[in-house]
Amino acid sequence: MKKIGILSSGGDAPGMNAIIRSAVRVGISKNYEIVGIYRGFKGLLEEDFVSLDLSSVADIIQRGGTFLESARCEEFRKDEVQEKAIEILRKHNIEHLIILGGDGSLAGGLSLQKKGLSVIGIPCTIDNDIGSTDLSIGFTTAVETVSDAITKLRDTSFSHGRANIIEVMGRECGDIALYSGLASGAESILIPEIPFTVEEVAKKIERGKRRGKRHHIIIMAEGVGDSHKFKEELEKLTRTEVRLTILGYVQRGGTPSVVDRCLGTQMGSKAIDLVSEERTGRMICYCCGNVLSKDLEEALKEEKKIDKKIYEIAGKVSI
Repeated sequence: MKKIGILSSGGDAPGMNAIIRSAVRVGISKNYEIVGIYRGFKGLLEEDFVSLDLSSVADIIQRGGTFLESARCEEFRKDEVQEKAIEILRKHNIEHLIILGGDGSLAGGLSLQKKGLSVIGIPCTIDNDIGSTDLSIGFTTAVETVSDAITKLRDTSFSHGRANIIEVMGRECGDIALYSGLASGAESILIPEIPFTVEEVAKKIERGKRRGKRHHIIIMAEGVGDSHKFKEELEKLTRTEVRLTILGYVQRGGTPSVVDRCLGTQMGSKAIDLVSEERTGRMICYCCGNVLSKDLEEALKEEKKIDKKIYEIAGKVSI
């Protein structure tokens, strides 16, 4: 009987529970033993394991976060710590490890793979900053959360005739800002991948004023820079009241979207298929409508690129 470990590491993402549920139930259907590891690599080192059965994953597909919990583990970068992790897994007869997380967590998995462990990686991050997959688990839920917040802020922005800056997550990737801005009709979308100046935004606000527009919504990706400084400069240039809202960790929570639930379920099943086929060192990706796998090391090297066509469309419809 194959024994498979599964853990979620780094930042949590809505849809992780759908992956775990799918992997457990598909694995059990193949007579595999599935072991959950609490709190990611940290829990692995502490041997905080639990045997998962069909009932263990009941009623979790609709829940945000990860019921296995997550944590960051900086010490896991060290070779000796990774060797200890492999020793622990072997002691518990765990031959395969499914890792849910972002690029840092998947890089940790690659290190274990190179040291002889069978590893399958699944990209889970609201940032959508992994170049080898069109969508990472958690991204579409985060976009919906942000879009809903923008809609609410637009109401008060209109009432008071203000400009509102809404800072969103994404690290150095502007996807959350781009797609939530497009979906909610933001007048300006500021992302790290596309250069801009505060003067350009100020001119857009002034153009809006001349045609009777009372408010202006600006979506700003956190990787752009200091949002407080930008707010101050914009107020000076436009003589308009500008309010700044930093959404923060609310973007990571909430009920997973239908896309994240369905895609997570497919990815969990795919992970078990790869184990069955003895294909290791793979990352599961969603590309052009298909769930497939790529070499883990090569997948982590792929550069994330912004969709400039989407950015151009957003600019044209926000006149």
